[in-house]
Amino acid sequence: MISFLKPRVSAAKVPPEQVQKTYKRFRIQSLMGVFFGYMAYYIVRNNFALSTPHLQNDLHLSATEVGLLSSCMLIAYGISKGLMSSLADKADPKRYMALGLLMCALVNIMLGFSTAFWMFAALVILNGIFQGMGVGPSFITIANWFPRRQRGVVGAIWNISHNVGGGIVAPVVGVGFAMLGQEHWQAASYQVPAAVAIVFALIVLALTKGSPVNEGLPPLNEIVPDESEPAASASSASKPPEDMSVWQIFKNYVLFNKNAWFVSFVDVFVYMVRFGIISWLPIYLLNVKHFTKAEMSVAFLFFEWAAIPSTLLVGYISDRFFKGYRMPPAIIAMIMIFFCIIGYWQSGSLLVTTIFAAIIGCLIYIPQFLASVQTLEVVPPFAVGSAVGLRGFMSYILGASLGTTLFGFMVDRVGWNGGFYVLLTAVILCIVFCILTHMGAKEMERAKQEAVKP
Repeated sequence: MISFLKPRVSAAKVPPEQVQKTYKRFRIQSLMGVFFGYMAYYIVRNNFALSTPHLQNDLHLSATEVGLLSSCMLIAYGISKGLMSSLADKADPKRYMALGLLMCALVNIMLGFSTAFWMFAALVILNGIFQGMGVGPSFITIANWFPRRQRGVVGAIWNISHNVGGGIVAPVVGVGFAMLGQEHWQAASYQVPAAVAIVFALIVLALTKGSPVNEGLPPLNEIVPDESEPAASASSASKPPEDMSVWQIFKNYVLFNKNAWFVSFVDVFVYMVRFGIISWLPIYLLNVKHFTKAEMSVAFLFFEWAAIPSTLLVGYISDRFFKGYRMPPAIIAMIMIFFCIIGYWQSGSLLVTTIFAAIIGCLIYIPQFLASVQTLEVVPPFAVGSAVGLRGFMSYILGASLGTTLFGFMVDRVGWNGGFYVLLTAVILCIVFCILTHMGAKEMERAKQEAVKP
């Protein structure tokens, strides 16, 4: 790990009478830092999709070439999410996150000067690689500063950052076009979002903190003495093994950890359903349900934005009513999704189809979000990045790919019914792995209860 990215330990200790006040301020600042940082990652990621009409009209790239560029970014991001999140375990989260964001901004600046397909291909692959530096530090920061019983709500707040970021991309690019004109579409599409990302990278550096110990505070389990969960207390007290490499941490705490694999497969099948619906929703609604483009856009919007209130609500519910267990509400959501997919598929009404699309969008991010929070709780804090990396790699390379390609293959071979049978099978398998994950969490809880007995 290069010296710039190594964690910094404060030489000054926070006075005991200032610990609680300082902790509360630092944890809010850290949450704000990773929220704004991850939001900015989406600004310099989703902007590429907005530029694709110009790639075809102004640079005369074919639809196949544009599709290949999008696939290159998706594959690079899936691989990078696994590797870069693991490396984050040994780094200062704020510096690591800010560096990745700055590199994404630099790539977007270079995209503004590109004109050839091969140049775009190389740069979108680089962007996908640097995009992988955003999620690991976010989860590590949440694990460092918030106890288990608060992570549902806190994780939900952080999780909507990608919805916010994805939602403000169009206005940011629109401002770029208003300032620069249509003839400077590359600067408006790539370089204006890059400038915004640079500002947010500085905000990440200013707000986000390292672990409490690195900031001169006591360990988290000492700061929050009333925390009742022995699993969280034991986890917070765990010391990162300084002499272990990234590979050793991954091998010892993730690779042979069945619970890390269970939660990763939950995400695989969630992504399979999510991408299977969202990737084919425009074509399905236009060609099969005979929606107009405006009606399809409304259904698309409802699918994406319905996730914000449901994510916030289920974060609170999992903390308050399920005592930190994340999978029961995920199972409920997947059961409801099963019947909503049938309704979306079989309905002949424009209104009813749109409602089912909105409900699926409202529900599908619930198990995805809860799986991400569960990941924080199946490994020690110093291995969170590695566990997030495994889950991210599996969800994109396997889940998203199956949701798009296998669905399309089935549609070509046996029609749309075949595609929906694939999604329903994915829902059932997701529920199976949710149950296994929940059983694993209960088993870990019992083991840690035994460990803390005198």
